[in-house]
Amino acid sequence: MLERFFQLRRHGTTVRTEVLAGVTTFLTMAYIIFVQPAVLSGSYFGKANIQTGLDFGAVTTATCLAAALATAIMALLARYPIGQAPGMGENFVFVLSVLPAADTMLQTQGLAGTTTPWQVGLGVVFIAGLLFLALSLFGIREVLLDAISPSMRNAIAIGIGLFIAFLGLEGAGLVHGNAPPAPPVTLDPHFNSPDLIVFFFGLFLTGILFARRVRGAIVLGILGATLLAVGLRFGLPLLPEGISQSALVTNSKLMTQFQVADHAVSRPPSLAPTLLKMDLVHALSWQMVPFILIFLFMDVFDTLGTLVGVSEQAGLIEDGKLPRAKQAFVSDAVGTVAGAAMGTSTVTSFIESAAGVEQGGRTGLTALVVSGLFLLALFFSPVIAMIGSYPAVTAPALVVVGSMMIRNVTKIDWSNYAESLPCFLIILGIPLTYSIPDGLGLGLIAYPIIKLATGQGRQVKWPMYILAVVMVAYFICVRARLH
Repeated sequence: MLERFFQLRRHGTTVRTEVLAGVTTFLTMAYIIFVQPAVLSGSYFGKANIQTGLDFGAVTTATCLAAALATAIMALLARYPIGQAPGMGENFVFVLSVLPAADTMLQTQGLAGTTTPWQVGLGVVFIAGLLFLALSLFGIREVLLDAISPSMRNAIAIGIGLFIAFLGLEGAGLVHGNAPPAPPVTLDPHFNSPDLIVFFFGLFLTGILFARRVRGAIVLGILGATLLAVGLRFGLPLLPEGISQSALVTNSKLMTQFQVADHAVSRPPSLAPTLLKMDLVHALSWQMVPFILIFLFMDVFDTLGTLVGVSEQAGLIEDGKLPRAKQAFVSDAVGTVAGAAMGTSTVTSFIESAAGVEQGGRTGLTALVVSGLFLLALFFSPVIAMIGSYPAVTAPALVVVGSMMIRNVTKIDWSNYAESLPCFLIILGIPLTYSIPDGLGLGLIAYPIIKLATGQGRQVKWPMYILAVVMVAYFICVRARLH
């Protein structure tokens, strides 16, 4: 049945490979299960003490259910190996931009006490999700996808690969940002810190297994790094005081953040505090309309970039087009609508899906495994927390995947500068702007302009001109509002 439905042999894969790929993708994106409720509840911000009013446990359940639903639709309708969940970036916009604006709106209209900012915010996400769904059902996003040239599709894959690798290096603590006048990013030279020891062990183990073509290399690397982290967590305090009480040890994420699970199974938190609590009426007020557009633009281009990049990496592009693109776009739209109704922010395709693709995942069976694991995570949250909440364990997988995605650079038409310069802007823009839609926007604006100026305008499909105008408007009228 699995063979007939997912056409495993046609895609050169097996059930075992797809399951391993699904586990790999899930492990690399499982952090969202813990980051999302921390951000939306305000606990993530620590000293900032942001009180959003959203219940941590309810958001956790909503996150897992929305991710499982959207990914299952991706698996069964689009049949692509792509996991979906509430997106990073959108969640910060929700807390740091939407909720303050909603609070101000309610205060000025004398509505404080009749509803809450978080209810208005969920209403904004719900309405944006309906717009995503309309764009998907009418095939508008599919038209946008088909308009992107092969060189640009590969550039997106490369840019995402660099972004993934950078996220891994940053999460492990190998590189970190600085305030001016120091360089924006610098290397942490303390290679003897526990966090970097765990990271390098996982990186080298994964790399060696990959080089020796061992099946499940990424999963084995994650598990190996986890075992080392557990050993260090219990072993370091037993060493002489000069070592165990050093700043490198006591201030490390291993000692301050990593908590070994003391039990494996727990009851899923109740969804009641947030279920169907969105405020649609006040979400449609003129003060909130710009934020509906912000979520619309962010999701369209975030999903577009991720879908193209991961699909190009998996070799799923056929004759320059992505089959069943409409179904793929519908999955995140339905996930967003359902997620807002349950109590979480915008659902989108995850760039971490590239980890599963590199592990061999090629069909929707990979995504189906991811969907099932999100449901299981509700019952095994202590174990998932142990792995997903400590970046040094999963960071090696992101770095390895990023290095593999760079090989698409040979598929770009470097002989045509009108093609290569927009591609270069995307490759550089995605990691440096720390945003897929922002980096993608730089290339989308440059592409038709340079093509027209060099007499190659006929090679540009009409949606690209519209995309360029939309992206200029997005940056000037919408994106600037976030600052």
